[in-house]
Amino acid sequence: MQLRVARHTERLQQVVGFYRDGIGLTEIGGFRDHDGYDGVFLAVPGTGAHLELTAGGGHGAPAPHPESLLVLYLGDDETVQAVAARLGVDPIPPANPYWAEHGLTFEDPDGFRVVLVPRTLERWARVAAASAPSAPRRSAAAWPTP
Repeated sequence: MQLRVARHTERLQQVVGFYRDGIGLTEIGGFRDHDGYDGVFLAVPGTGAHLELTAGGGHGAPAPHPESLLVLYLGDDETVQAVAARLGVDPIPPANPYWAEHGLTFEDPDGFRVVLVPRTLERWARVAAASAPSAPRRSAAAWPTP
C-alpha cells in the first residue's frame, strides 16, 4: 500500500515553501494547468508517502480544524529544533494537550497544523503498546457493510 495525501489551497506557492523549505519535504514533481489545476508533489523523506498540494478549479480551500494534524516523527530533539528554526515562527498551543507534552505544533500558511515530534513512530508505538490495555480484536466479519 502507498499513501498520498492531497489538499487544496489558494496559496500554493506559500504552502509549498512552508513544507519544502521549512519542514524539509522533497519536491518530486507537479503539474500546471491540468484541467484548470496546478499542483506540486512533495515526498515525506524515509516513508514513501507524498503530500500533493493543488490550486485552481472551482472549489475554494478547505477550512482548517485545530484537531486536523499532520504529525511528523523526526527522530530526535536536534532535528525538531532545526526544522523549527527553518520555519522561523513560534510554535502555537495545540488543541489537544497531549501534543504539548510530545512535540511542537506549527500552522502552515493556510492555518493547518503540523506537529513535530522528537521520536520515531516505531518508538512511540512500542511505548503505546506497552502502556495500553489489551483490547479484543475484531474479525473482518464484525465490521459493518454498507
